[in-house]
This record gives sequence, structure tokens and C-alpha cells, in this order.
Amino acid sequence: MSRKETGDLGEKLAQGFLKKKGYRIVDTNFRCRRGEIDIIAKHKDFLIFVEVRSKRNLEYGTPEESITAGKKRRVKTAAFQYLQGLEKQPRQWRIDVVVLEIDEAGKAKRIEHIENAIGED
Repeated sequence: MSRKETGDLGEKLAQGFLKKKGYRIVDTNFRCRRGEIDIIAKHKDFLIFVEVRSKRNLEYGTPEESITAGKKRRVKTAAFQYLQGLEKQPRQWRIDVVVLEIDEAGKAKRIEHIENAIGED
């Protein structure tokens, strides 16, 4: 399984996981010049931007450890770009991360949702 296939599978699994938690998927793979958002969802009064990190093995660290400062910056930039394109601004929004460890059969060994994972820092 290639890195792209792992990433695509992780995003699909993350969407199903979030839907089961009551999230409504609004958009996926939003791209702008300076970044990308994997999943955009609504839950209660929040608009939520979700970065998905998937790994097949932990040889080079956990999925959480793969989120660099540069990646955080690009996700925030893409979120601001998305918000600017909306006619009505949401009152509340945040950036979450869903991390997955995927086994050889393509099943999630571990899936974790970290709310407000990428803040103002």
C-alpha cells in the first residue's frame, strides 16, 4: 500500500468515525494555494477543520509526531482561506486532528480524535 493509498484510506476511515460521533461532513480535500484541509465538518455549533494523519507502522514515529510546525501553519492558512470564502462566518470553529494506525488488512488498529489540536500558538 502506497503512502497516498494509506492517506486516502485513513481519510475514509476518519470520515466514518466522525459520522458515528454525530459529525456532519461538509467538505473534503479543500485545497488552496498554501494548504489543504482533509475534512470539514459541523458538530453542534462548531465548524471543524480536520487534519487526518495515518500510518501503517511506527518505525518513524506516531501519526501525531508527523504534524510539523510547517504543517500546522499550512492547515491554519487553509482554514482561514476557507472561512474567508463563506458568506456567513461561523460563530465557533476549531482545528482537530484524527490519527490512525492502520494494519496490513487496511483496518484501523487505533483511531483517536484530538479536539482543538492545532491552536493559535
